[in-house]
Amino acid sequence: MIIKGIIFEDFVNYKKPCMTIEFPHCDFKCDKECGMNVCQNSPLIHIDNIDITIEYIVNAYINNDITEALCFQGLEPFDDFDDMCRLIASVRTNGCYDDIVIYTGYYENEISDKIEKLIPFKNIIIKFGRYIPNDTPVYDDILGVTLSSHNQYAKKIS
Repeated sequence: MIIKGIIFEDFVNYKKPCMTIEFPHCDFKCDKECGMNVCQNSPLIHIDNIDITIEYIVNAYINNDITEALCFQGLEPFDDFDDMCRLIASVRTNGCYDDIVIYTGYYENEISDKIEKLIPFKNIIIKFGRYIPNDTPVYDDILGVTLSSHNQYAKKIS
């Protein structure tokens, strides 16, 4: 599996300590929609890809006594949907049903077909919505964090 990075213990992106996986692709829809470079994750495009096995990620997560959730984020996890699903399936196959949080810049209606495929996996939370520069931040109760734009929200889909 190709990723941009892994944060073994992340205390910023979710209300529980999580392991964060940084995915390698994005079409920069937030930048295109607002007409300027605003993506906070855009520096990741210049970082070398990491070829890592799903088994390594799963074992590192399961054997960490601190982390209680997995977080997938930028660039754009849904642009690597097959790898993301294989990783989720492997976590669940290994008997781990901790929360999996997916940060996406997509709107819910843009990926409804993919969301349907994730529903069989339990405890999946998706943060939807593009970043809007200089917008009003909003606290999200599901994530337990403040999101940058009023149109962003999290939803537990399963």
